[in-house]
Amino acid sequence: MHAFYLDPEKWDNPILEGSEHHHLSKVLRLKNGDQILLLDGKGREAVCELCEINKKEAKLKICSEKTYPEEKAQITLALGWGKAARRGFILEKCVELEASALWFWQAERSQFPVPKDIKNSWQEQLIAGAKQCRNPYIPELCAVSGGVKELIEKSKDYDHKQLLVESDYSHDAFLSEEHLGMEGKTLCVIGPEGGFSPKEVEQLINAGFKTFTIGDRILRWETAAVMVLGLHWWKKQQKKQ
Repeated sequence: MHAFYLDPEKWDNPILEGSEHHHLSKVLRLKNGDQILLLDGKGREAVCELCEINKKEAKLKICSEKTYPEEKAQITLALGWGKAARRGFILEKCVELEASALWFWQAERSQFPVPKDIKNSWQEQLIAGAKQCRNPYIPELCAVSGGVKELIEKSKDYDHKQLLVESDYSHDAFLSEEHLGMEGKTLCVIGPEGGFSPKEVEQLINAGFKTFTIGDRILRWETAAVMVLGLHWWKKQQKKQ
């Protein structure tokens, strides 16, 4: 069954427009009476029947509906702003591996300034990923342009705060599955391609972050990100067995 996305605010009167309508009518060429899966990105999904398709929209009838509870173990990934070339890859993996949120933060060694607003194209990539892997929750995207100070402020309501440092910094432990998949909200901060500055590391440690390493290799930030998300996801799957 083909999956589509509808904004939660439009759920009471389900109508697909724009790119979703185009994909349904022009690409897949679905007809009245066909059924689709509808996601709202907030944990809700529904099996819907196509009632009326015209040139601009497709009206739906909800046949059955299900709401998935929020995960007890949630992870937010805070990535130091870096090159655009691999950003799409990270967005896809955040959906597939069930990150709760993704923050792009302005590090001292970031190559470019973080945009103040989230780009529509980023959100569209998350939606596309959610439809492909059938994840009922779409990660929250956030641009943290205020550097470490804003990052620390946003971390105040997190239960577990982790700082993934390079091997030349002292660290509290090697990051393993025992430090991930924990109940509550976990925030894992990863630096940009140029790494953290000593000042940033000091500020985050003083704010209660524990330092972790994942080995003696210098990893690209997307490699480190996928390792963290993969360990978190794997630990959650273990608990479900």
